[in-house]
Amino acid sequence: MLEWIECEKMKKITNFENKKVLVLGLAKSGEAAARLLTKLGALVTVNDGKAFEENPAAQALLELGIKVVCGSHPLALLDEDFELMIKNPGIPYSNPMVEKALAKGIPVLTEVELAYLVSEAPIIAITGSNGKTTTTTMIADVLNHGGQSALLSGNIGYPASEVVLKAEPKDRLVMELSSFQLMGVDAFHPHIALITNLIPTHIDYHGSLENYVAAKWNIQQRMTNEDYVILNADQELTRVLASKTQAKVLYFSTKKEVEGAYLQGDKLYYNGEFIMEASSIGVPGLHNVENALATIVVAKLSNIANHVIVDTLKHFGGVKHRLQYAGQLHDITFYNDSKSTNILACQKALSGFDKENLILIAGGLDRGNSFDELVPDIKGIKKMILIGETAGKMELAADTAGVSHSNAKDVAEATRIAFKEALAGDIILLSPANASWDMYPNFEVRGDEFLKTIEDLKGEF
Repeated sequence: MLEWIECEKMKKITNFENKKVLVLGLAKSGEAAARLLTKLGALVTVNDGKAFEENPAAQALLELGIKVVCGSHPLALLDEDFELMIKNPGIPYSNPMVEKALAKGIPVLTEVELAYLVSEAPIIAITGSNGKTTTTTMIADVLNHGGQSALLSGNIGYPASEVVLKAEPKDRLVMELSSFQLMGVDAFHPHIALITNLIPTHIDYHGSLENYVAAKWNIQQRMTNEDYVILNADQELTRVLASKTQAKVLYFSTKKEVEGAYLQGDKLYYNGEFIMEASSIGVPGLHNVENALATIVVAKLSNIANHVIVDTLKHFGGVKHRLQYAGQLHDITFYNDSKSTNILACQKALSGFDKENLILIAGGLDRGNSFDELVPDIKGIKKMILIGETAGKMELAADTAGVSHSNAKDVAEATRIAFKEALAGDIILLSPANASWDMYPNFEVRGDEFLKTIEDLKGEF
């Protein structure tokens, strides 16, 4: 059992004191974990692959007196009798350092688990293949507008180990979680858990769809019949999970009446109670109706008044890089959906627009898949501008759909070509349907280049 004493903003876990902990991999979450562990009295060593002279995070941690090993991952480091490893979520379990730690019986966790152990605030946890960030943000907005203090945390860009330093018992941690993070939890126990949807993705990391689903399902492994799991009733893959949890199950659906929130015609309901019209949600697309329905379930469980739910969802402006409205120029509208890193995300984005006025910028990292299933969704759009390793494969899909297309060397050039081709009333949508790593460090950098190019165009015209 954990021993702890009350302090101003969090539990202080005393059984980390003087324990040797290895933090493997930095980035935001690794740095936050190292700082938190140090506050808890642990003897922390950080190991990161980036060279020390190119590693500002490692330099800052060294100044705190934390031992830092950079530039490689020496297996001999694990001979120092560590009692715990906190692993960056992106590092696979096949990594030699992780394999050796497990072989030595060293527990390997992610910083989400560490954050849970010290947090006094109850957790609302959100995962899924698509829609996590938008739904997480919607939920936090609704709770905050309803007078409850909701703090964004997790995979949304605010490391949980950092957020818990300021979280109080009256707060709610609204936590977006990836499958990578959920593989490394044990005691983690949210009061409400939500799975937006599940599709085959990150199979290169997990090895199989079954492993991927199992990682996601870890979100509820410690939940009881006093907790709630919210599932997508329109997916067989998520419906079958309902019988495999101790928690109470509620649903959301755009296709049928369920126990929870659902769409009938253009109206959203919660257990027979009318909430609002779907057409008044502030962001377009059926996928955002799904996100709103999931949000409504959490809001009702949290005793948020209907008028607050309606007002928040009506004025919801989206999330950066997720169908983000990016402005207008000469009556041409731009949307940034750089977080569209798979085909389903692109399909959902396309469903929210009038295709005949749409110019789509797409393409990116080649993971070996074809784009045949995208053909029905792109049929009828005005033009495609293609980038990245998959440009050739996407050309085949465009030709099959009868859509004209051009190629560009990067997002900036693609945006300029699209703008040159566009007429008043057209929409330019960046929704790549691919990961960014062939050209950009992450989808944020890719989206930022799109936004910067739009601003540059505004300055030129």
